Amino acid sequence: MDTQPLDLEPAARRITAQLDAVDDGALGAATPCPGVTVGALLAHIEGLAVAFRDAARKEPGPATDSAPAVESGVLETGWRTTLPAALDGMVAAWRAPDAWEGMTRAGGVDLPGQVAGMVALNELVLHGWDLAKATGQPFGAEDAHLRNTLALLADQGDDPSPFGPPVPVADDAPLLDRAVARGGRRPDWRPGG
Repeated sequence: MDTQPLDLEPAARRITAQLDAVDDGALGAATPCPGVTVGALLAHIEGLAVAFRDAARKEPGPATDSAPAVESGVLETGWRTTLPAALDGMVAAWRAPDAWEGMTRAGGVDLPGQVAGMVALNELVLHGWDLAKATGQPFGAEDAHLRNTLALLADQGDDPSPFGPPVPVADDAPLLDRAVARGGRRPDWRPGG
């Protein structure tokens, strides 16, 4: 895994840019996460952005004490404004060098700041891909971000990722496919498929 702090902004900006293509009629659509709608995914992204912002600031509380719900997430009115603001706050918080140092808390787990930052980036990459796939948008990510995701999830050995069991792909598959597959997603997932 990368030992230098990573910039979360490109991954967060990618999600924000996708929001314009998400019309209200798409909020009930399926995503690559079984049982999770686009609306629930967006609510989860907003919740994790707040939680990881607080984790970076070393401000434990309700947002950091449990993982944001995915399947049961309720998208609040005004999400087109609050979600980008939450992502901006998360990015800004992880730009502080001390965010990556010492211990913090996220998802109800105490962990080193370095690991929490890598998990935060992993969440943005995988859920950015989920949103792109669910809404028919292209997705690209920086190689460093994909390597972070792949390494973070590979460190779990044979344990399934929090997103589900790894999906087999060829060793020479593109880096993006290997990263999302290790995150429990089928790289060839399509809406309605």
